Amino acid sequence: MAEYLKQAQPKAPQDRRKLEETVRGMLDRIASGRDEAVRHYARELDKWERPEFRVTPDEIRAVAAKLPETFKQDFEYCRRQVTEFAKRQLETMHELETEISEGVTLGHKHIPVSTAGCYVPGGKYPLISSAIMSVGTARVAGVKRIVACAPPRDASGMYPHTLYALHAAGADEIYHLGGVQAFASMAYGCLGMPAVDIVTGAGNSFVAEAKRQLFGLVGIDLLAGPTEILVIADDSADPALVATDLLGQAEHGPDSPAWLVTTSRALGLKVMEEVQRQLPALPTRALAEAAWRDHGEVVIARDDDEAIELSDRYAPEHLEVQTRRNNYYLEKLRNYGSLFVGEESTVAYGDKGVGTNHTLPTSGAGRYTGGLWVGKFIKTVTYQKLTKKASHAIAPIVSRICEAEGMMAHKFTADVRTIRYD
Repeated sequence: MAEYLKQAQPKAPQDRRKLEETVRGMLDRIASGRDEAVRHYARELDKWERPEFRVTPDEIRAVAAKLPETFKQDFEYCRRQVTEFAKRQLETMHELETEISEGVTLGHKHIPVSTAGCYVPGGKYPLISSAIMSVGTARVAGVKRIVACAPPRDASGMYPHTLYALHAAGADEIYHLGGVQAFASMAYGCLGMPAVDIVTGAGNSFVAEAKRQLFGLVGIDLLAGPTEILVIADDSADPALVATDLLGQAEHGPDSPAWLVTTSRALGLKVMEEVQRQLPALPTRALAEAAWRDHGEVVIARDDDEAIELSDRYAPEHLEVQTRRNNYYLEKLRNYGSLFVGEESTVAYGDKGVGTNHTLPTSGAGRYTGGLWVGKFIKTVTYQKLTKKASHAIAPIVSRICEAEGMMAHKFTADVRTIRYD
């Protein structure tokens, strides 16, 4: 039985009806009122008064001229890492054509979606690297047209670094537009945008709900909640380093869980002490402290296998392993968004540009899905080709199945082929 040295506060039941109704009302108004409705919400929520939303080439040039060269070089390094890994992933996606029985040829093809809508949130932090994760990956996938949106910070528009990042990552069109109205505009095709096939990007609870309600009209990457980290550590780990990594993710916000699963009670206690020692010096203490206080957990596992079992139950978005048996954990762990093996790798690397994608499943979704990757922008579609002889052979079989189901029009499509190729 696992022992909890620290346990999160019980989650209060959430009534989502008001959130759902608010977002549904916004989407309905934009679907019918289109540009006029988008402008209304942009004025009300983004404080955007300018008549134009689309970023101009002059704006892009002005921003690029002002940003430090060091930032541009750093961004290019991260862009190259992420897109190069996406290219390697794409190379694993082979098309298929096989003769599965005599005269019956089946296959599948990989076809990129035509248009993608990529959103970069503003909020507490402008997540610049999100531009690479979405726009850059879509570009590698072969998406022909990429629309990008980010909320304006003031009358001049979005955060300059975000604007530069979206352009440098390969966006064809960029708009100063945030929140629900951004996702609705991309899905419905407002403000001169094309109606996109898929929308991607994180945001607040309103953004997540908008994506949930728009799913079906468009594809989505995934539904993401507050970001999470879980660290598995044994007595070989450095308690100070473990505490640093937990707090590094907790600074996202007061609702961001930070969990430690350890096979060493002594290490668990030391990490808790280290968290309290490091918090006063943390510039984002207010956020990280609340997250740790309300959502932090420290669990003692009996052995490595129980640590794996516990971690798989959490199915964390980000999972770090700092143990003597890192490769054992890499082999056995099943449920997570992205795994950081060894103290040498940390969540910040994945978040900003080591190469893996940082759009990952949260809230236990790692049990059934992975994160955003090049394949998310690609449809795998099947096809079939039959010879006349093969069609004649399968027709009576399919005819009898159709009749058993009562689908007589289906049956006739098989029967006519029996006669045609007799």
